[in-house]
Amino acid sequence: MKRIIPCLDIDQGRVVKGTHFSDLKDMGDPIEMACFYEGEGADELVLLDISATVEGRKTFIPLVSRVAQSIRLPFTVGGGIKSLEDMEEALAAGASKVAVNTAAVEEPSLILRAAKLFGSSRLVVAIDAKREGGGWQVYTHGGKNPAGKGALEWSREVEDLGAGEILLTSIDHDGTRQGYDLELLARIREKVSLPVIASGGAGSLEDFYRAITVGGADGVLAASVFHLKIFSIRQVKEYLHQRGIPVKLEGWV
Repeated sequence: MKRIIPCLDIDQGRVVKGTHFSDLKDMGDPIEMACFYEGEGADELVLLDISATVEGRKTFIPLVSRVAQSIRLPFTVGGGIKSLEDMEEALAAGASKVAVNTAAVEEPSLILRAAKLFGSSRLVVAIDAKREGGGWQVYTHGGKNPAGKGALEWSREVEDLGAGEILLTSIDHDGTRQGYDLELLARIREKVSLPVIASGGAGSLEDFYRAITVGGADGVLAASVFHLKIFSIRQVKEYLHQRGIPVKLEGWV
């Protein structure tokens, strides 16, 4: 089954959305939106505390607890998670999985230790990539700092270290609604066998289809097209189902 995943970028307790990781606009209350997407038929949610790492603080654990008490949907938490203790706290608060980016780049052994302690299935490595020259550079700190690592090589390394999933975001395509970076997706897909979630650029129903069929994504993540109700989770799933993509439709009439 291919997964449809709304993303809630959180800043100062509110859901926000921007373009190329900047120019953020308020989108609403995270609890209300999490409940709405559960009712819409989302397969999972991703909650990212987008300012935690930049501000040097821990992630929003009280909000994680409130979300866990409000929905039964599996959700991943990222942003400001720098240690095994941070991961344990997020999981104990009700998160299904934790996502790490900056901390994993700065200390790759964290992936190995987390996989051993919590299991690979609960560990997502987020890769924020930007096209540079003939390849893609990994960026950290909310897309602000180049990491000096190639995205293709880093994806293979995180798999070898024990990551259970990659959340791959194209900084170039983020918020543009011009489609996912299919070349980046396909190149990463050639490097790894673990699940890859496509993020950055959804603007049409066809974009979701192409991310899966051309890019090889196991799941597709989007934000603004769902937040602004350009189309619904159900519309995406029905479109994919009609085109032969396996998606979860149980309970629909």
